[in-house]
Amino acid sequence: MIPVRGVDGAKVAVLGLGRSGLAAARALRAGGAEPICWDDNPATRDRAEAEGFTCTDLSRQGAFEDVASLIVSPGIPHLYPHPNPVVLAALEAGVPVDNDIGLFFRSFATSAWDNHDTPPRVVAVTGSNGKSTTSALIHHILTEAGRASQLAGNIGRGVLDLDPPEDGGVVVLELSSYQTDLARALTPDVAVFTNLSPDHLDRHAGLGGYFAAKRRLFAEGGPDRAVIGVDEPEGLFLADQMAEGPADDRVIRVSVSRKMTGPGWQVFSRKGFLSEYRKGRQVGSIDLRAVKGLPGAHNHQNACAAYAVARTLGLAPKVIEEALRSYPGLPHRSQVIAEADGVTYVNDSKATNVDSAAKALGAFPRIRWICGGLEKEGGLGPLLPATGSVAKAYVIGREAANFAMQLNVEAEICTTMARAVERAMAEAEAGDTVLLAPAAASFDQYDSFERRGEDFMAEIKARLAG
Repeated sequence: MIPVRGVDGAKVAVLGLGRSGLAAARALRAGGAEPICWDDNPATRDRAEAEGFTCTDLSRQGAFEDVASLIVSPGIPHLYPHPNPVVLAALEAGVPVDNDIGLFFRSFATSAWDNHDTPPRVVAVTGSNGKSTTSALIHHILTEAGRASQLAGNIGRGVLDLDPPEDGGVVVLELSSYQTDLARALTPDVAVFTNLSPDHLDRHAGLGGYFAAKRRLFAEGGPDRAVIGVDEPEGLFLADQMAEGPADDRVIRVSVSRKMTGPGWQVFSRKGFLSEYRKGRQVGSIDLRAVKGLPGAHNHQNACAAYAVARTLGLAPKVIEEALRSYPGLPHRSQVIAEADGVTYVNDSKATNVDSAAKALGAFPRIRWICGGLEKEGGLGPLLPATGSVAKAYVIGREAANFAMQLNVEAEICTTMARAVERAMAEAEAGDTVLLAPAAASFDQYDSFERRGEDFMAEIKARLAG
C-alpha cells in the first residue's frame, strides 16, 4: 500500500467504492485521514463498512462541512455531460476534487528513497488504443530483464494498492482520460502517448476535450522523457510542444506509417521491422513478424512505444528483443485462443471503437468477422475502408440489423454470440481467421468487454471440443 501523505487528521470524502475508490479509502486511512465514503450501491457500501469505513450520503445538505477534499472514482462524471450531484456540491462548497492518481503522485516518493542507490521511476501510458498492451508489454520487458516492476492504474492493481518501490524499481501505469482529466498531481518520469481516435466524447464534450485530458499528462507533469505516437495530428502537435527543436531527444517519436530519420530520437515500424534511429543513424532493429503475441501494425506500434520506454530505462536492444518474443499477449486484445484445421480464432473483444476494430481487421488476411453491440457516437463510416480483408460479417447485439445495414460487406444477422460463432465456424476455410472485434461497447448484452470475450472463447472451445 502507498499511504497518502499530507492528510493526517483530515476528513476526506471518497465517492465511488469500486477497486480504486476502496483502495483510496484504505490508503487515506493509512496516512492518518478520516475517510467519509459513499457509493449508490448498497452492496458496495456494505463491503466498505465491513472494513470499518464510515459511509455517509454525500448528497445530503451540509455533507461537505469540515471536509478537506473529495476523491472521485474515474467512472463518475465531474464536468461533462454534467457533473455528478455530489461532485457539484463539492465544487459549490469550494472543496478540492481529486482522484486516486493525484493522491498517488503526491505520495509515492518518500524519505525511504534516500537509502536507494537508484531512485524508483514511474512510466505512465495514455492514448485511445493500445495503452493496455503497451503498459503490459513494458512491464513484461522489465520483468524479463530482471528489473523490479509493478503494473497498475487502469490495468492490474489500483495505484494506491502498490507496494513501496524497491531500489531501482519501476511502476508502469496505464491511465485513461478519465484518470488524467481530474488528477491534481501528474509527475511521471516517462510519459507515453500511443494515439488518438474519437472515444468517450460525451464525457469530454468532444474530441478537443478528450485530447486535452490526455495532454495533461505531459503539460502538467513535465516528464523527463516523452514517447509520443505521431501518426495523428494530435500526436505531432504534442511532440512539437514538448520538444525544444528537431534534435531534442527528450522526445521519442513513434510511427507505424513512415520512416523517420531526422536528427532526434525515433522508433518506427515498417513492413514488420522495428527500427530505432538517433541523430540520423540506425542503432537498433527487430523483426516483429514472428512475435505471435503482437500481430498486426497496431501491435507493432505498441511494440515501438514499449521499446522506446525500455531504451530510456537503459535496456539494450537485444534484451528487449528477447523479451518481446516471449510476450504472451493480453486477454481480449488480439488474443489467439485456438488454431484448428487451418483456421485461427482471435479474441479482440477490447476493440470497442471503430479505430481499434479497424486496426484488428488490418492484422489478418482473410477474416470471418464477429462484430456488433452497443454502437458508439459517430457511426461506422470510418471503419468501412478497413474491411477489405473481411470475407463475411456475423453481427451480434440487440441492434444487429441496424449495425449490419451500415456495413459494406456481406453480413449475417446473428444477434447472439452462440449463433455468430456457429455460423462463422461452419463457413470458415483453411487460412481464415475467425475474429471477434466488435467495434462497439458490450453493455447491450454483457456486463463488460471481458464477459463478451469470455463468451466467445467458451463457444469456440466447446465447439472445437465437441
